[in-house]
Amino acid sequence: MQIHHDISSLRAALRTADRVAFAPTMGNLHAGHVSLMQQAHDHGDCVVASIFVNRLQFGPREDFDKYPRTFEADCDKLRAAGVHHLFAPDERVLYPNPQQYFVQPARAHDSILEGASRPGHFQGVATVVTKLFNIVQPDVVLLGKKDYQQLMVIRHLVRELNMPIDVVGCDTVRADDGLALSSRNGYLSPAARAEAPRLYAQLQGIATAIKAGEQDFAKLEKMACDVLAAQGWQPDYISVRRQVDLLPPTVGDDLVVVAAARLETTRLIDNLEIV
Repeated sequence: MQIHHDISSLRAALRTADRVAFAPTMGNLHAGHVSLMQQAHDHGDCVVASIFVNRLQFGPREDFDKYPRTFEADCDKLRAAGVHHLFAPDERVLYPNPQQYFVQPARAHDSILEGASRPGHFQGVATVVTKLFNIVQPDVVLLGKKDYQQLMVIRHLVRELNMPIDVVGCDTVRADDGLALSSRNGYLSPAARAEAPRLYAQLQGIATAIKAGEQDFAKLEKMACDVLAAQGWQPDYISVRRQVDLLPPTVGDDLVVVAAARLETTRLIDNLEIV
């Protein structure tokens, strides 16, 4: 695996690549990230990963400074997954000057759910992703479904800006007890880690009820939030939405239930497509 810290080196290395499959990350890789890299081989002959902790998508009271940075261990995982090129720039490479031009997602997508809870987050995501796509110029991008709203925003971004990129959403990788793998799971205390699978269990309960014919989504959402709150969680939202754009569903829409809740000091997100 070749490691590139500057743009010119990466572009030179990719100049002769036939079909590039790209998986952007913020590092501190786990089995979910590794799964993306492994699946990338099915979509391209040249697999590229990136590691960059993007300051623009963190709020002023979020965990940018303490976000886990495990570069050497990450490189070992990427090599084992057969990644050909790693782009690992520092801030001076991607932001040589203070960023003055930003990519702003549609308000309908940016002001709901995660966007409402984390103002400016998706503008930061959309801006850095656009920069990375312009640098790597991939044919295919692989993204995990755990960050469901992020995946939706990037899909719409690629389509509306006419980027010649196929966006592939990859299934969430979970621990044996159902907890979605996340770099932030490392913040959980042993007691919180034992409690954390309850979030996914509530999503499963909602999905089961809807499949059985329940149509009062608000009731299901409130019941799930109440269960979590009784166990010490601070629910942010649990919401049944339509998959295509995460807006409130209408009859016949494909559905997904999305959730965010804080357990102790750690904010966890998850989702479950209802099929």
